[in-house]
Amino acid sequence: MNLKDKRFLPYYITAAVIIICAFAAVAIINISHRVQEETTTTQPSPEFISGDIPYYENIPASAYSKDKFTEEDGRMIYTDTDVNYYTGIDVSSYQGEIDWNAVAADGIDFAIIRVGYRGYGTAGNIRIDESADINIKAASQAGLKIGVYFYSQATTVAEAEEEADFVINAIKNYDIDYPVVFDWENDPGVGMRTDGMTAEETTPCAVAFCEKIKAAGYTPAVYFNLSDAYDRYNLDAISDYSFWYAQFEGEAPEFYYEYSIWQYSDSGTVDGIKGKVDLNICFTAF
Repeated sequence: MNLKDKRFLPYYITAAVIIICAFAAVAIINISHRVQEETTTTQPSPEFISGDIPYYENIPASAYSKDKFTEEDGRMIYTDTDVNYYTGIDVSSYQGEIDWNAVAADGIDFAIIRVGYRGYGTAGNIRIDESADINIKAASQAGLKIGVYFYSQATTVAEAEEEADFVINAIKNYDIDYPVVFDWENDPGVGMRTDGMTAEETTPCAVAFCEKIKAAGYTPAVYFNLSDAYDRYNLDAISDYSFWYAQFEGEAPEFYYEYSIWQYSDSGTVDGIKGKVDLNICFTAF
């Protein structure tokens, strides 16, 4: 076929158009697939769209299925045999004298022990928990893994750092395996120093406390309930620390994001402790 023969020009044009259209179709399909994949991976769930849950793109969602939590003999268990978990308590001087050997024999793996607290008043004085020393020593001797918490009423970064320094000094002679926890709490109407604080004020306090704890060689964590998590913290800013989540109602955690410990009861019973005690399930091998 003579390429200079104009009789064949329409055929050349038609072939070129077909080839161009084919390439264009392939390109459109590829772009469509990429857009679909990006939409699938980044589109928030209905809970986010409705505004029920703050959306944090960089924090993983919880990997634990709600239907795998169940209560057995008063203790929360997780029924997926591929997932390891540990049973624990948290205590303070309110529990009085504790028989830690009996606690260990009752299937408790770890204890998170209050080392101190800041008062509610204007002065906000820091006080040590009078049972902290004996509880840490005796629980450790009984074979439990030990973590500690400080009940915070910090309203400034300086106060949060003061609390961290207090904790570091209080635990310096002990082996602490589990996290050192910033337990900042707020209960409107009861005269707490923290009344009315916002996420913009609370979050820097948590970061200041946890950074000091981390610099001292411990694992920092932040304690919160659902409303504080979503309303009084910027979770992105504290995502480098372990989360200890408190929820006493319901059969499974309602917190959307990843957490290490769930405090599921404030009315548990454990051998060796008179009265009620907080119960926890932990999914991290600290």
